Amino acid sequence: MYQILKIAIRDLGRNRRRSFFSALALAIGLALLLLVASFFNGEMNSAMDSTIRLQSGHIQVRAATYEESKASLKWEDLVVDPEQIVAQIESLDAVKLATPRLYASGIVAVREESAGVRIFGIDPLSEANDPYRVGMLEGEFLTPDDRQGVLIGEPLAEKMALQVGDSINLSVNTSGGDVDEQAFTIRGIYSTQTFGFDSLTVFMPIAKAQTITQTEKHTSFIFVLLHNKDDADAVAAALQGTNNQIRTWTQMNELILQTEAMANSYIYFMYLIVLGITATVIINTLIMSVFERTREIGILAAIGMKSRQIMSMFLLQSTLLAVGGVIMGLIFGLLVVTYFTQNGFYIGNMGLTGMLIGNTIYAQLTLEDTITLTVISFIITLLAGLYPAMLASRMEPVQALRGGK
Repeated sequence: MYQILKIAIRDLGRNRRRSFFSALALAIGLALLLLVASFFNGEMNSAMDSTIRLQSGHIQVRAATYEESKASLKWEDLVVDPEQIVAQIESLDAVKLATPRLYASGIVAVREESAGVRIFGIDPLSEANDPYRVGMLEGEFLTPDDRQGVLIGEPLAEKMALQVGDSINLSVNTSGGDVDEQAFTIRGIYSTQTFGFDSLTVFMPIAKAQTITQTEKHTSFIFVLLHNKDDADAVAAALQGTNNQIRTWTQMNELILQTEAMANSYIYFMYLIVLGITATVIINTLIMSVFERTREIGILAAIGMKSRQIMSMFLLQSTLLAVGGVIMGLIFGLLVVTYFTQNGFYIGNMGLTGMLIGNTIYAQLTLEDTITLTVISFIITLLAGLYPAMLASRMEPVQALRGGK
């Protein structure tokens, strides 16, 4: 076996350039797969994390008839006495925090321009608002007793040429089906680095939001964050038994989960294409080696080398190419993934609806993906060497000695 290994190494060294570029093709293929897998994980995890932090939470407590898509402000569609429910929820050990939020549709008008927005009435003191507080670019965050101030996102400010201190007219739907219009002052401009959220969302203190929408002592839902999102079902079960509906993060974000499942199918198809191209290069290299060494194979067979030994020799060549390619691929891939993990890839506004994807995607490579793709690349390379190895092992010694003629 050792002798066969020496022959395999020597044969690869005969045409070092071809052998190197064959291993390089595998390396580039593996590095590309690692990068694609890391970006896919980063995009899906970012979308889910952003949606949970900014919009859905891990759990929402809503009125039984409330529908988020309609943003109804009718009293029968809202949660009654939210503070009492918040206290009940926060008594559970698995709960990190709970806070009431009021959601309403509105229109911002400045000079001759107008834009549709969604109003978030929030408790400014709640830690649930940390993503918005940390994202403040200009001005100050809201205070609970502020009756004239709002926060707007950076994209909306740029679109309508607004600055801190400017006055805007805000028209908001009310619980009675009317529209109330009032003037507000921009207290601050924020950015969560999520264009789809920042361009539409205007914040005001929940007390003022309840007043302008005529929904005093009512709220659209209770926003709940947990210490561990895996406890969502258990907490939801503990909150059952009231007239309110309990929605977990998986139920509220079905679109993201379905998109992830569908994208998995396409990404596996892409894996096969990349690995197929890599396998073709390996097959071509080994077949060329077989044709170039036809007489040598005939001599080896004539002096007693068995077919399985000749086959083993070429399989060892594909193994050596696989080892070299995989090592280079891991080095190249991990270096590139590390760069994009730290710096991200700016995508800006992708124009997607129903998903909150950040302006920058950061690569997230898991150990499972790394091992899986490495093993698959290695196996595909070995399989690619199977046909040339069988071709060499089946050569007749006499015909091979004549150069295959």
